[in-house]
Order: sequence, then C-alpha cells, then structure tokens
Amino acid sequence: MNLTKDEYSKMVDGMVPRSKLLTDCIGAFLIGGTICMIGQLISDSYGMLGLPEKDVSCLTSVTLVFIGIAFTFLGWYDNIAKKAGAGTLVPITGFANAVASPAMEFKSEGLVPGTGAKMFIIAGPVIAYGTAASVLYGIFYYFSRF
Repeated sequence: MNLTKDEYSKMVDGMVPRSKLLTDCIGAFLIGGTICMIGQLISDSYGMLGLPEKDVSCLTSVTLVFIGIAFTFLGWYDNIAKKAGAGTLVPITGFANAVASPAMEFKSEGLVPGTGAKMFIIAGPVIAYGTAASVLYGIFYYFSRF
C-alpha cells in the first residue's frame, strides 16, 4: 500500500482517540482538592487537641503518608489515580504511593536488594533534583541579598 503523507496523516487522525483534556483536568482538580481537603480536616482535628502548630503539621504529614501507603497496599490508590490522573501525584499521598508501589512490586527480590534498593526508584530522582534545586536556590538567595 503506497500512501502519501497527507493520506497517512488522515488515516492516523481517524484512529487516534480524542483527548479528554477538560475532563482530565476537572478530575485532577476535584480528586486532588479532595485529598487536600482531607489533609486540612486531619490538621484541624489535631489542632483541636491543643497541640502546638509544629506538632500538628508533623502529625498531619505522617497521617497522610500512612493513608497513601495503606491505599497503595489495598490497591485503591491506583483506582483513584485512574480517575484523577495528576490530581493524585501532587499531594504528599502521591509521594507515599511513589515510594510504596516499587517497594511492594520488588519485595520478591528480597528485603535489601528488592524492597530497599527499589523503593526509591520513582521517588529518588524527585528527592535528588529537589535537594539540588533547593541548594541552588539557597545559593542564589544568599548572593542576591548583597
């Protein structure tokens, strides 16, 4: 079959599924917002116990990480992510999922070479680049004050 570039482009355009950008953005906004709202409710609940703000922040983060790991372990996080897309990546629960998923996937390779080594396969670059960016920002900030 001999096709010209225009014919091939038309054929490909007819087969490629249409983008659902608007519905994907709405889903990400709603689910991501719901995760953040739950985080705020957890924070407010700890705050009502009369704890210092520093402790409230720490306990909220730990609770959200625990929830993210629990949802990953139960298989719920992937189902939520299918509907929310990027809405589940941004909050701290997304980071917990990024660490827990490879750890669970590679546990059959052993505790150290599997779980320990592969745990940060996804989150590791985020940690490394985040640390490097914060150092560069700190250097820039230090010298911009003069």
